[in-house]
Amino acid sequence: RLGRTYRRQSADVAHVNWLQNALPLWGTRTPALITVLGSDFGLLRLPGMKALLRAVLRQRRAILAPNADWMRSGLEQAFGDLAEIRPITFGVDDPWFAVTRRPPEDAHHWLAITRLTRNKVGDLFEWGEGLFGQDRQLHLFGPMQEKIELPPWAQYHGPTHPTELLQTWFPHACGLITLSRHDEGRPQVMLEAMAAGLPVIASDLPAHRDIVRHRQTGWLAATRDELCQGLDWLEDPACNLKTGEAARIWIRESIGTWDDCAGRYAAAYRQLLEPAR
Repeated sequence: RLGRTYRRQSADVAHVNWLQNALPLWGTRTPALITVLGSDFGLLRLPGMKALLRAVLRQRRAILAPNADWMRSGLEQAFGDLAEIRPITFGVDDPWFAVTRRPPEDAHHWLAITRLTRNKVGDLFEWGEGLFGQDRQLHLFGPMQEKIELPPWAQYHGPTHPTELLQTWFPHACGLITLSRHDEGRPQVMLEAMAAGLPVIASDLPAHRDIVRHRQTGWLAATRDELCQGLDWLEDPACNLKTGEAARIWIRESIGTWDDCAGRYAAAYRQLLEPAR
């Protein structure tokens, strides 16, 4: 169906989200900007995937646009002779930058906002045992996509939405935690939290290292002991506010808004429409 749509709808440039959705371009010549996220980047491990994509790319001018720089080298190695590799970061909505934080002094509220799968939750429940309770609370948000037993000390609120986070949770939270083992690209919830001045503790994945500067804009944890150290460090009010503000500044300067993102895509479209040299 997607292939028929590509052939039926005349376009100067195809903007294709995710590598697998570029495969039905086969047989057309339409220039294409193809975004790459962590999940579809992981599909390149499948036998034959690179060969199929190379066959599609040979038929057109193309830009592969991962949403994080850490994917650049792998894409250049696989496709750099056929397409330009140009990381294009997503943006952040303006209201996140306007959040004013006032963390409570009597309890530390930590947020985990994620789809509930084993890989997305990662080591959070195992490492968090004994670290969270009444004074240090873990509030968990997101749809239950796999049957996972939740520990009694995790307060599960179900799916959430941006307004609830902006108005109720982000202003009073101590920070965001993600210990994911998933094929992450550049998690949007991390960008939004950092734009709001909310420090992030993250597992030591390439996607997280691409965003979080350890002890500057957040904390990277590869072990339970490192998680414990990060919690203690960011529960110091001075460290918390300094780290959160550094994160907000980095997001504003390096990521920007969705208008900035649109400008980056528009520049890529214009390049694809230039006469071939």
